[in-house]
Amino acid sequence: MSTLHKTQEPIITRTTELPTSEAKWITLQKIEYTDQTGKPRIWEVASRKTRSAKAGVDAVAMGNVLLHPSRPPSTMIVIQYRPPLDAYTVEWPAGLIDADETAEEAAVREFKEETGYDCRVVSVSPVQSADPGMSSATMQMVMVEVDLGEGDEVPEQRLEDGEHIQRVVVPLSEFYERLVEYSQKERFMVAAKLFHFAAGMQFARTEKYGVYSK
Repeated sequence: MSTLHKTQEPIITRTTELPTSEAKWITLQKIEYTDQTGKPRIWEVASRKTRSAKAGVDAVAMGNVLLHPSRPPSTMIVIQYRPPLDAYTVEWPAGLIDADETAEEAAVREFKEETGYDCRVVSVSPVQSADPGMSSATMQMVMVEVDLGEGDEVPEQRLEDGEHIQRVVVPLSEFYERLVEYSQKERFMVAAKLFHFAAGMQFARTEKYGVYSK
């Protein structure tokens, strides 16, 4: 759907230690706690500095369904380079919740910015942990729908400086297989929450235990 016009591949030129006092987005903390057996323990945790006071949650990811009058239901994934992995990640549109936003408001805004499309919220998940062994970061999955018309032009994205996001439309019937293909490409990695959703769809379609046939 969208081709990113690159002048070169991204290159990591240097990696150094970062004092937390100089970090804008993330801080490190030491948690001292007593476990279930009464033994004192210590845990290191990374926490975001930007958690929305209104929402009480760090971020949203937008599971989405594109509805077209003559095409099968599809979803839009985004591909972007992520320096922590030195790889292109395959994800659903996502972003941090601003201080004065709810999860629903952030989802509509971020989806418009990253994809160019207006959407309507269908459902909002409970608060979920993003990486509980390492971070206190939380998120919510906001499912949205987009109505497309015959002959609609592809809208422009509203990306911030430094954002380079490619949009790809995938029929839901091919979702799992396409993610597997991406995971086998060099310097590509599929985001866990996206693959888990697609794997759940695949399980429901192929499971042999009679769970969904009753």
